[in-house]
Amino acid sequence: MIDPDIFAVGDICELLSRDMQGKAVLCRARGARKAHATSVMVLDCAKLKHWHVETQFNEMFELKRDYIEWTGLATERQDTIGSLENEWNDFDRLTPATKMVHNTKRKTQPWKTGLKVDFSPVDRVVFFPPWAWLMRARRKLFGDYGLMGRYQPHPDPDQEKLFFDLLRECFDAGIVTEAQLREEMRLNHIRHDSLDLLRRPPAQVLQPAA
Repeated sequence: MIDPDIFAVGDICELLSRDMQGKAVLCRARGARKAHATSVMVLDCAKLKHWHVETQFNEMFELKRDYIEWTGLATERQDTIGSLENEWNDFDRLTPATKMVHNTKRKTQPWKTGLKVDFSPVDRVVFFPPWAWLMRARRKLFGDYGLMGRYQPHPDPDQEKLFFDLLRECFDAGIVTEAQLREEMRLNHIRHDSLDLLRRPPAQVLQPAA
C-alpha cells in the first residue's frame, strides 16, 4: 500500500517478494517517538483480520478513534510490525539508493508550484502545542486556507524533473490526455505551466543503485 504522492524510481518487485519474517506489517519508522510511517506498507492481510476499514474510518469521523495514533500504528501490537529501509519511503529525498520518493511536504509538491495553497495544515502538534493553537486561530479568523500563501518550488529540482518525466510517459502513451491536463489545470489541481514542462526534453535525474 502506498500514498498517492509517492513515485517508484525503480522496480519494486524486491519489495513485493520481501520475506516478512512472520510480521503483519512492514513500514519505516518515523520520528523520535517511534511512530510508523504508514504511507508505504507491506501487509499480510491474513494477519490483519481485525482491520475493518469502513468501521474504523467511521470511528475516526465520529471522534471515537484518534487519527494520529491510528495512522502511526500506535494501536497495533508492536511486535507484529517490522521495518523497511528508509529508501522504500524516502521523504522528499532522491538519491541513487532511493526506491520510492515521497513528496510528503505538501507545500513543495512539484505539480502544484505557484498555485494557492488549498490544504489545511495539521492542528495537532505534540512537541509544540502553541503552533496548533495558532493554526486553529488562523482557520477561525481567515478560513481554511487564509494566510497560507502559494505552493513553493521543490528545493530539489531533480524531483520536479522526475515527476514531469513520469507524467510525460503517461501523456505520450495516451494514458493522460491534453484535455484532461487542461481540465486539471483549470481546477487548480496541477500547476498551469504543466503542458509547457511536458514539451521540454526529458531530464536526466538520479538513477537508482543497481
